[in-house]
Amino acid sequence: MYRETAGLVMYGQLGKDSILMKLGSLVEKMEHDDSYSREELVRAIYDEVYRLLDLSTTYGFDNNLWQCYIAYLLATTENPFSILCETVGASKDGTVNEIVKQDMEHFYHLFHYDFSAMEKKLGVACFETLTHYHSMAKAENTYNKSVSEKVRDLASQLCEAKNGEDFFDIVTAFYKRYGVGKFGLNKAFRVVHTGDEMVLSPITHTSDVTLDELIGYELQKKQLVENTEAFVEGRRANNCLLFGDSGTGKSTCIKAILNQYYEKGLRLIEVYKHQFQDLSAIIETIKNRNYKFIIYMDDLSFEEFEIEYKFLKAVIEGGVETKPENILIYATSNRR
Repeated sequence: MYRETAGLVMYGQLGKDSILMKLGSLVEKMEHDDSYSREELVRAIYDEVYRLLDLSTTYGFDNNLWQCYIAYLLATTENPFSILCETVGASKDGTVNEIVKQDMEHFYHLFHYDFSAMEKKLGVACFETLTHYHSMAKAENTYNKSVSEKVRDLASQLCEAKNGEDFFDIVTAFYKRYGVGKFGLNKAFRVVHTGDEMVLSPITHTSDVTLDELIGYELQKKQLVENTEAFVEGRRANNCLLFGDSGTGKSTCIKAILNQYYEKGLRLIEVYKHQFQDLSAIIETIKNRNYKFIIYMDDLSFEEFEIEYKFLKAVIEGGVETKPENILIYATSNRR
């Protein structure tokens, strides 16, 4: 395994703490480092098995968890090649293609890696179990369904691949259809801070509401649909403010719009008033991605002493830098 992981170039920056790299290192130690006892290796392997089970529970993986994990890595790894494929697809030629095809050959062998030698030498049988895994039935709101469906479908397609060349074709087609990383696999995001860094974190459980379930307000819904459709199709569209009494369906309407146009590349970022100072950083993060982003502000209002509106005003009116065409602001308010 470590020979395959060591050969990765474009996908070689997975991080030493990833399950794949950790297991590769453990296999190398098992084969070449006598300073490690069997008990130490088994304990370290069980730690990675636990992480794999934890990841599989989060995303509702089933059957062959190892192959689902490799598919998950390919679907979520952002690098210059995968992001380019997200935007324009894979080119027919170019040196980078040959580099990535070599990586895909390594992933092909990793996808079909035979753990039996490791299990026999260490006297364990955990990987045999993981490759024939049947998960317990669980409610859809207990795992990330959006990611689960796409990754399991990708794993199923990769099972049909005959070589690394097939892997290359399947994975690049996936990038072109869905994108890559968290923006490709998730509908909605929230702003979180880890230390001094602003991060857009996926919202894993979103409402499945549709516009047909919202009774009344037909004119308003029609206007919102027309504006959003123009936006996702690359035509001129406007920022939107939905105002009205509490409980009249303003927020639900935005959620329904997201569900209706998600497959066409629409994504939503929920921003609270105290996070308006992060707007510039948010825009910098998403402006070059191949999606249409709605920055969603719920229950928008300002008191006389509040200054957060200045950050919003700067985004709407624009500064030296032009507001990217893939971003709109949708807000709701109980005030007129």
